[in-house]
Amino acid sequence: MLKPASNVQDSREARIPVMEIFGPTVQGEGMVIGRKTKFVRTAGCDYRCAWCDSAFTWDGTGKDDIRMMTPDEIVAELAMLDGSPPDHVTLSGGNPALLGQLGALIDALHGAGAIVALETQGSRWQDWFRQIDELTLSPKPPSSGMSTDWERLGEIVDRLAAAGSEFSLKVVVFDETDLTYAGEVHRRYPDVPFFMQAGNGLLGEQDRERLLPYLLARYEWLVERVMSDPGLRRVHVLPQLHTWIWGNKKGV
Repeated sequence: MLKPASNVQDSREARIPVMEIFGPTVQGEGMVIGRKTKFVRTAGCDYRCAWCDSAFTWDGTGKDDIRMMTPDEIVAELAMLDGSPPDHVTLSGGNPALLGQLGALIDALHGAGAIVALETQGSRWQDWFRQIDELTLSPKPPSSGMSTDWERLGEIVDRLAAAGSEFSLKVVVFDETDLTYAGEVHRRYPDVPFFMQAGNGLLGEQDRERLLPYLLARYEWLVERVMSDPGLRRVHVLPQLHTWIWGNKKGV
């Protein structure tokens, strides 16, 4: 006799669309820049940013790389990268916030002893946000071609603050319009730790020796603009660290 189907999916069997698992490497962005970490990159995004450096997660070019993996399989592969259990894992995309089942992976990572970090643009809420140890909200500026739903972003900020979560805001800046946008984000949420990052407009450049002077100049420009703006207080100004080291190489 067949048993009736359960209405509750076994979380340990939840399948997650994974595009890349790599590391250990250095975290190149945001609130934990410089941290030794391992990465899990998921597929899919609700945005189509003009300068996206991981468009393969949503534009179809990487569809053959997608693996539907269980949380236990992901944790096991992370351990195989260097022969040790993960101690810090960054969940990236695309936009991992599209995946309701990601809470099962976060539980599994915590069970393995890992600190879990995540970056998302603040367009979707997931209850498992409260489980993230280091969460970065990175709303996209005008140069991305996307528009910000301020009501949705504010709701997410408020819910994270109410939960006592450790989170921050980060804006990538390419030009003066983006700089004005970043100032607006900081003005709306002055009590949230705020990071500004110089954008990389040469995603097709594969010669690191040619890319690095450009990245340095963009970072210098952003530092000078922020230092001269009295309205930008209590901010952190960052380079995109991993591109300084490895250029536009994937999987680092």
